[in-house]
Amino acid sequence: MTNVSLVKTFFLTGLPHAPELDTPLFGIFLVVYVLTVVGNLLILLVITVDPHLHTPMYYFLTNLSFIDMWFSMVTVPKMLMTLVSPGGRAISFHSCMTQLYCFHFLGSTECFLYTIMSYDRYLAISYLLRYASMMRGRTCALLATTTWLSGSLHSTVQTTLTFRLPYCGPSRIQHYFCDAPPILKLACTDTSAIEMVIFVNIGVVASGCFLLIVLSYMSIVRSILKIRTSEGRCRAFQTCASHCIVVLCFFVPCVFIYLRPGSKEAVDGIVAVFYSVLTPLLNPVVYTLRNKEVKTALLKLLSWYLFKVNNQEKTDMASFYFIYN
Repeated sequence: MTNVSLVKTFFLTGLPHAPELDTPLFGIFLVVYVLTVVGNLLILLVITVDPHLHTPMYYFLTNLSFIDMWFSMVTVPKMLMTLVSPGGRAISFHSCMTQLYCFHFLGSTECFLYTIMSYDRYLAISYLLRYASMMRGRTCALLATTTWLSGSLHSTVQTTLTFRLPYCGPSRIQHYFCDAPPILKLACTDTSAIEMVIFVNIGVVASGCFLLIVLSYMSIVRSILKIRTSEGRCRAFQTCASHCIVVLCFFVPCVFIYLRPGSKEAVDGIVAVFYSVLTPLLNPVVYTLRNKEVKTALLKLLSWYLFKVNNQEKTDMASFYFIYN
C-alpha cells in the first residue's frame, strides 16, 4: 500500500453532543461496553461447557458472539477516550487504518455469518431428517472459515481504496471512529471514483447477503406452513425469531449509512452507535432471553458455580475449626 499522506495524525470529533453530557455519556457507554463483553463471553463459555449445545446452530452463535465482542472493542474504547480527554481524540494514521480494517473485517464477516446462519436454519427445518448428515463438523468449520476469509478480503479492498489516497489536511474526522465515508472527505484529490467503487463493493455484499437471507426465510416459511401441528409450527417460528431480530438490527442501520445518497455526519454518527455499540449487546440478550436451551444452560452453569462456592466455604470453615480447636 503506497502511503503518500502528509497527515500523520487524525482527530476524531466524536459524537455530536453538548459538553455537559460528556460524563453521563461516558457512564452509559462504559456500562454498555462492559455488559457487551461479559454477555458475549458468557455465551461463549456456556456453549463451550454444555455438551447439549454442541450443535451447528450454536457453533455459528459462538462465532457471532466472538465477532460481537471484538466489534465492540474496536470502536467503543476510543469513543470513551474522546469523551473524557481532548487528547483522546487523536489517532495516528496507521492506527486509523488498522481500526478501519478491523471494523469492516468484523462487520462484513458478521454479515456473511448471518447468511450462513439463515441457511443453517433452512436446512434444520426443511431437511430435518438429513440435517445431521448435511451439517457435519467439517462442513460447519468450512462455512465459518469461508465467512472469515470473505470478510478479510472485503475489508482489505475497503482499506486499500481508502488509504491509497493522499491526505494533506484537514485532519478532523467527523465521526467517533475511522470509517471510509468521513475519511474520504479529507482526501486532497477527487474521490468520486473511489467512493463509487466502495459503494458498489458494500452494496453487493450487503444486498447479496440480505437477498440470500430473504430467500432462505421464504423457503423456511413454506416448510413451516407444511407442519401439521400448531405446536410444531410455533416451535419452528421461535427457532428463527431471534435470528430475524438481530439481522434486521444489523442490516437496517448499515443500509441507512452506506447505501443512501448524501450524508449527514450527525445523523450517521447516531445511527452508527446503534449497530456498532448496541447491536453487539443486543445479540446476547436476544439469544439468551428468547432461547430456552441457552437459558437452561446458563442456569445449570450458575447452579454449578454456586454449589462449588458453597462447598468451598464449608471446606474453609471446617479447616478453620480444625486448626483452632
